[in-house]
Amino acid sequence: MMVLNGAVLLLSAAAAVTVPSHVPSQGLRRVVKPETAVTYQASQIEAYLTKEQVEYIRPGYNIELLSFEIPADGRPLATVKLTDDMGQPLDREGKITPGPCSASFILAWYDAARRDYVSYTTTVQKSPITQVSATQAAADSGGTWTRVELGTYTYKFRTALPTGYDKTKTHTVGIYGSRNLAAIIEKTYYDNVLYDFRPDGAAVTDTWNAVATATCNSCHDPLALHGGARREVKLCVLCHNTTQSLDPDTGNNVQMAEMTHKIHFGPNLTKGYTIIGYQQAVHDYSHVTYPQDVRNCTTCHKPSAPEGHIWYSNPSRQACGSCHDSINWETGENHDGGAAADDSACSACHQPEGEFEFDASVKGAHVIPTKSAQLRGLGIEILDVEGAAPGGKITVSFRTYNLDDGSFVPPSTLNSCNFLLGGPTADYTSYVRGDARAATVKGETATYTFTNVLPTDAMGTWALSADVYRNVRLNPGPSAAVREAAQNPFRLVAVTDAQPIAHRAIVDLAKCNKCHDVLALHGGQRFTIEECVICHNPVETDASWRPADKRPAESVHMKYMIHKIHTGEQLERDYTVYGYGGNPINFNEVVYPGDRRNCEACHKPNSYGLPLPEEALPTPTLRDWYTPMQAGAAACLSCHSSLHAAAHAYVNNAPFGEACASCHGAGREFSVVRSHAR
Repeated sequence: MMVLNGAVLLLSAAAAVTVPSHVPSQGLRRVVKPETAVTYQASQIEAYLTKEQVEYIRPGYNIELLSFEIPADGRPLATVKLTDDMGQPLDREGKITPGPCSASFILAWYDAARRDYVSYTTTVQKSPITQVSATQAAADSGGTWTRVELGTYTYKFRTALPTGYDKTKTHTVGIYGSRNLAAIIEKTYYDNVLYDFRPDGAAVTDTWNAVATATCNSCHDPLALHGGARREVKLCVLCHNTTQSLDPDTGNNVQMAEMTHKIHFGPNLTKGYTIIGYQQAVHDYSHVTYPQDVRNCTTCHKPSAPEGHIWYSNPSRQACGSCHDSINWETGENHDGGAAADDSACSACHQPEGEFEFDASVKGAHVIPTKSAQLRGLGIEILDVEGAAPGGKITVSFRTYNLDDGSFVPPSTLNSCNFLLGGPTADYTSYVRGDARAATVKGETATYTFTNVLPTDAMGTWALSADVYRNVRLNPGPSAAVREAAQNPFRLVAVTDAQPIAHRAIVDLAKCNKCHDVLALHGGQRFTIEECVICHNPVETDASWRPADKRPAESVHMKYMIHKIHTGEQLERDYTVYGYGGNPINFNEVVYPGDRRNCEACHKPNSYGLPLPEEALPTPTLRDWYTPMQAGAAACLSCHSSLHAAAHAYVNNAPFGEACASCHGAGREFSVVRSHAR
C-alpha cells in the first residue's frame, strides 16, 4: 500500500447554497455538515491511516445535488457539491485536494402507465459485427463544468430537452461519480444520487420503487456495475429501459427486468444469454448459477417495498418470458394461452393469486414444492443419549413428529432417519451413521442403539445429529414426490469431558441464508453448519467416490472447500470434487457476487483471525501445491491459490506448526483483518 505523508491541508466549509423553490426540497438526498467526525471500522483501509494521512488524503466522496434547473434553452443545469467524509469540499480536478472527482448525469422521464423510463440523454451504438445501430440510454456527454467555489460546481448539459416535453411527468436525474485515490491508498470512492421532480413544480406522485438496492446488496456487497460507479438499482433502470436497451451485437435486450431475470436464471435458460459490452467484451451468463431457487421472487421483490407486489400484480411478456424463454409469443409455442401480440390478456389467466397452489396464477406458478402449504412439517427431538464412554455403544432416545399439530410420526414410516455421530468436537476426525427407522417405539418415544461402538481411545466431546425426511406427493403439484425434511437436531455428548464442549463456532448460518435462502445440501436434508463440519472435517476427502484414474483424492474439509467454492472462477488451480455416484462437480465456474475480502459476510465477528486454536488440525491437500497444509495455511491458500502464495506459506510452516501469526496475527502489520480491509 502506498501512502503519502503530505502536508496537512485544512479547508473551510463551502458557503451554504439555497435550493431554488422550484426544486422540492424533500427530494434532496443528503445534507452534509462541515467537519463531521468520522470513525472507520477495522474492515476499512482508512482505519489504518495516521491522523496526518487522513487530513491530507481526505477520505471519501459524497455528491450532494444542490439544485437542478431546466432553463429556457432546454439544457438542464445542475449544481452539485463534492465533499469528503468529513464534510469538507473537494477539488473536482484533484489538484487542490488529492484524487480527481468525476460526476456523470442521466436525465429521464417516467412513464407511470408502463412503469418504465425514457432517457433524454442517449448515445448511438453501431455494432461492428452486425452493422446494426441502436439508440441506447446513457449519461450526458460534452456538457460544461463551471466552478462556483471550491467543492461547488455547475454542470450544463449538452443535451437539450425536446420542445414540448411533458412537464407534468415525473423526471429523475441520476448522478454517478467516483474519486480516484488508487495511486495513494489503492482505493476509489463512489457515490450515486437520485432525485425525482416534476418540471411544473408540482409534487411527485408517480415514482419507480420496485426493488431496493439494500436487497441486492444482501448478496452483491455491493452492487457495483460498469467499472464500479453504478451502485443504485434505480440508477440502473434509467438506462436499462424497454425502448433504449437493445444490444446491437447480439439482438438481446438489456431492459432491467429481462436482463436481471436472465442473468440470475443462467444455465436454466433454453437460449442462453450473452451481451457484448464495452470494447466488445463478451459477457456470457449461461454459467451463472443463482444460489437459491429462482422461484423465490420475494428475495428481490420484498413485500415491504412500496412496489414489492409488482412481480405478481403486473405480468408481462417481457418479464415472464425472460425466464420462460422457450415461449414464442408470436406463434404461441410453449404457451398454453397461445399467441400474444401484447400484454393486455396476461392477467386474465395469470391472476395475482389463485385458489390452488401450482395453478396458473403468478403466485401459484412460483410455489416452491418444499414450501408448499400442503406439507405438515416434520420435526425430530433428541430426548436422551446413553452409553457415551470410550468403547461404548451410543443409545439415542428421540421423537419424530408433525410440526403442524405435534402428533407423533413412527420412524418406520419415514424414508430416512439416519443418525450421525462424530467427534471429537475439538476438531472432528471420525464419524459413523446409523439407520434408526427400525428403532424400538414405546408410546411416542423411539430408541435406537448404534451398531458401531465408540473407539476405545475416544476422547473429549462427540456430537450427534440426524438426517430425517419423508417423501410426500402434493395434489395438485409436481409429478415427483417432494422430500419433506426435518431440521437437523444437534446434541453434544461428553465422552471424557466433564461437561460437553462444542466445536468452535465461526460461521453464522443466517449469513449463509442471505444468499442461499435455505442452505439445504445433499438432496435438501442437511441444513445446519454444526452437522456439516462433522463430515467435512480436516481428514475428509472425496476418495470414496473419486475414480481410481482420477486420484489422488481431493479435500472436502469445510473451510478449504467453502473458500474454494466461493473463490470459484478466480481460482488458479482446478477444484473438482467427486460426489455421489462418482459424479464430478467442478467449482471453477462459480461467480461469487460479493467481495471475498469481507470475511464477515459469512464469519462471526472476531472468529477468523490468527493464530487458530492449537487443537485445529492440518488438512491433507494431495491435489494442491503441497500437503499437508497446517490449519492456518489451509484456510488462506484455499482463496489465495497461486504458486507464490503457496511458496510463501510453505517456507513459514513446519511439521510441528506454522509461523503465520507472526506477521498475520491480531495487531500485526499484516493481520488478517488489515490485509482484507477495503
